[in-house]
Amino acid sequence: MSELDTDKVREVPGWKDAPIHICMDADYRGLTFCCKPGYSLTFALKCKRDEVLDYLGISKEEFIAIKEKFSRENNWDSDLTCFGSLAYCCMRRNGCPKRDAALEKRYMTEERDRYIEIYFHKKKELSKRILEAVKNPKAKKKVNILLDLF
Repeated sequence: MSELDTDKVREVPGWKDAPIHICMDADYRGLTFCCKPGYSLTFALKCKRDEVLDYLGISKEEFIAIKEKFSRENNWDSDLTCFGSLAYCCMRRNGCPKRDAALEKRYMTEERDRYIEIYFHKKKELSKRILEAVKNPKAKKKVNILLDLF
């Protein structure tokens, strides 16, 4: 994996070559856009989160702990979002009513373009934290290549 699959990344404000969701076969950085384990999903048949976490050696509890710690540090807890935190929100570039309402409330002094940029930049930071938690030695080689992108 020396180059990114250009069909599996997007140019978004705050994160050049951001991965799409792992449900669509993107690289492991896409875990940053995954929702909270333990809830029923609209696209449960496509969801690869648990399979990928298992391969990487990250338990669901560790995944939740990483996202929730990040959320607390960045004041991202929000009762406006589906899972109580912006850390679980998705990639939709064109907007998500719950995510965008939470972002507007959190960054009320910023214009929409700016808080969307902040959101994706922070999602990139969260992605790095998740990848740094990988324990499976077999996955480390691929993960290290991705970590080099930060």
